[in-house]
Amino acid sequence: MLEILIDLLALAVGAGFIGAISGLGGGVFIVPALVIVAHMPMKVAVGASLISVVATSAGASVAFVRDGWTNLKVAMVLECATVTGAVIGAYLAGVVPTVVLELLFAAMMLQSAYFTVTKRGDDILTKGDPLAEHLELAGEVPDLGGNLVHYEVVKVPQGGALMVVAGLMSGLLGIGSGALKVMAMDYIMHLPLKVSSATSNFMIGVTAGAGALVFLARGDVATTIAAPVAIGVTAGALAGSRVLPHIKVESLRTVFVIILLLIAAEMGWRALSGI
Repeated sequence: MLEILIDLLALAVGAGFIGAISGLGGGVFIVPALVIVAHMPMKVAVGASLISVVATSAGASVAFVRDGWTNLKVAMVLECATVTGAVIGAYLAGVVPTVVLELLFAAMMLQSAYFTVTKRGDDILTKGDPLAEHLELAGEVPDLGGNLVHYEVVKVPQGGALMVVAGLMSGLLGIGSGALKVMAMDYIMHLPLKVSSATSNFMIGVTAGAGALVFLARGDVATTIAAPVAIGVTAGALAGSRVLPHIKVESLRTVFVIILLLIAAEMGWRALSGI
């Protein structure tokens, strides 16, 4: 039993660290780890992952908010969309066959890999659109010299629409859907890349929390699994949040893509072979 707990903690620490520095959320890595390595049922892994994603967000967000990387106004506006999608997804997860969940997870891994490869640079907008300006969503981010740089936001409705999909995938698959969240803020709304990652880390906890409540009410959360996973993910996320501001995230893309593609292949094979 002790060996199993140590293995779960080790898996969770790695998942939390990678999830925090990539903005993808630890659930992207902990679900396949529990299913493939620990041989747990998909729905048990999803329930435990949702709890761990809340822990990831809590661990990473403290440092990000303190250091000014998180845009709290953008997060609050977009959470209205993601929580709606998460609750719907969590209800559907109770009736959707496991094979469908595994195929969806494989598809999300491929989407995450594609996004990781095609992330754009930090181009700062100096003029926002009328809705974003009305909601006062602009912010400031420190540059390499520690000076604050002002940035604006655009296309809030389009970003919100993608957030509904992100919430749906979070509730269905037990992930933070960080890739979709960062894509909405980075590609569509044009927030700086590190602001998008930090804000995503803040948001995934709220999104996953909404889905976790549905899983808890349905009795689909195994506390003996969720507890060590949550502790490990929190530790990894805290470490990742301290590393992110000081590294070039682009240097890690190749590693992320390889891992994501391997996970997609394994989950897809499991679904199609009926394992």
